[in-house]
Amino acid sequence: MTDFNPDSLADIGPKEFAQLVKATPDAKLAEVMGGDSRAKILDEVFNRMPTLFRPEKAGNTSAVIHWIITGGAGGASDTYETVIENGACTVTNQPVREPKLAMTMDPVTFLKVVSGDGNPMMMFMTGKIKAKGDLGLAANVAKLFDIPKA
Repeated sequence: MTDFNPDSLADIGPKEFAQLVKATPDAKLAEVMGGDSRAKILDEVFNRMPTLFRPEKAGNTSAVIHWIITGGAGGASDTYETVIENGACTVTNQPVREPKLAMTMDPVTFLKVVSGDGNPMMMFMTGKIKAKGDLGLAANVAKLFDIPKA
């Protein structure tokens, strides 16, 4: 599969998703993420997070992370909340808790981070990811998930 089709995302695994993101030009990713399929794609990615969570790497980590994805319709942003506590990970698109870490990024950067197609630390250093709060957590958040490599 080489076409980034949001309707097929539910049918592919994390590794196939990673390969798809890597094979899709940034301009096409930006186009899709700026359109009607954005919420569906974000929901699909975030709904998988608990299944990719690695409790053995988290130890006694307790954290609330807000993911702020810019570039929505009319310049809007979407915020998702990941809560890591008691060896589990939960996700909601209705953030209610005070974040220990808030990360802001455009949708293409987000897709690259969650698909393993970019170095989150380098993206932070170059300003593609803006982080507020616990920067130590920001440096280690990728290790808490089994991120596929394309």
